Amino acid sequence: ADYERLRAAGIRAGRDGLRWHLIERQPYQYDFSSLLPLVQAARDSGVQVIWDLFHYGWPDDLDISAPEFIDRLAGLARALAKLLREESDDIPFIAPVNEISFFAWAAGDVGVFFPYANDRGHELKRQIVRAAIAAIEAIRDITPQARIIHTDPLINVVARTENPHDVDAAERYCLSQHEALDMLSGRLEPQLGGEGKYLDIIGVNYYLHNQWFYPDREMIPFGSPLYRPLRELLREVHDRYRRPLFIAETGVEDDLRADWFRYVGDEARAVLQAGVPLEGVCLYPILNHPGWDDDRHCYNGLWDYADVAGLRDTCEPLLEELRRQQTIWQEWNPPDKAGDSNISFTLAQNHSTSNRAARQELWSSAN
Repeated sequence: ADYERLRAAGIRAGRDGLRWHLIERQPYQYDFSSLLPLVQAARDSGVQVIWDLFHYGWPDDLDISAPEFIDRLAGLARALAKLLREESDDIPFIAPVNEISFFAWAAGDVGVFFPYANDRGHELKRQIVRAAIAAIEAIRDITPQARIIHTDPLINVVARTENPHDVDAAERYCLSQHEALDMLSGRLEPQLGGEGKYLDIIGVNYYLHNQWFYPDREMIPFGSPLYRPLRELLREVHDRYRRPLFIAETGVEDDLRADWFRYVGDEARAVLQAGVPLEGVCLYPILNHPGWDDDRHCYNGLWDYADVAGLRDTCEPLLEELRRQQTIWQEWNPPDKAGDSNISFTLAQNHSTSNRAARQELWSSAN
């Protein structure tokens, strides 16, 4: 029913995830009974799903720091590729790891995710990059034409003052968002096995709070001269990697939902007009959910919790804005002029240089 709701709302693609801990209760023994109904429902509804292989969870018996983690993720990837090949002739879209950089920071640097480590983020990032590479090889061994997606937050960090130490630290923090993709492509730490072939489609996750001051992490106010337009951040990623690009997550809570989606839609068209091949925008979440840090009811989706009959209340302002964006998109980019892309805009190789000078100019004009 939820996939049918997507189609009825004009959305033909979505992201969903495996629950690895349910699928592999014993090493290398896979029970896809928790996933198969979703695969079949998406197929029968005509919805293209990007499947997240590793999205923060893994089997209880597995040590994420051990070499076996790499082999186990590759084994899961191979098994998934076989399952998808058996269920459909469509080209599969798979994200081996959701947010390598964010997960390494959360689980390895600040200890808010298991294994609750501190100052081990870089070590964990290198481990996960190796695992992602092994997973990609396993997927392509079964389905060479599979599309591979990598996602990570898109951020902007600005020094609170003109202190040179803070300016340097903010710049390093900002550039660190590229480390995972640089490792996967072999630009950084090539001993990990990275090569350009491991970069296919790049997804960036972007929220209102993805721009902040260093060192206190206070959010840069939206509309401030220091708050950089989304179109600029997207262009930088494209200039750096020259790969197909999409916004893999975006959204906000409560009454700002429609306004935020309008902003993202406008920025998406602006960056396309500038020649950046943005392939799609993914509204996150599509369903309201409990809070990450508590059990509060988060009102940030298009639909609410299902009632006993399976019906879901709709956020009407967001649905209205979604339809408005779809209409604009269809008029602006009609199907007969659109490129041949497997990811639809669901509203319907070089390093970039440092941005220090630009940041300093913005800081001076704002202060």
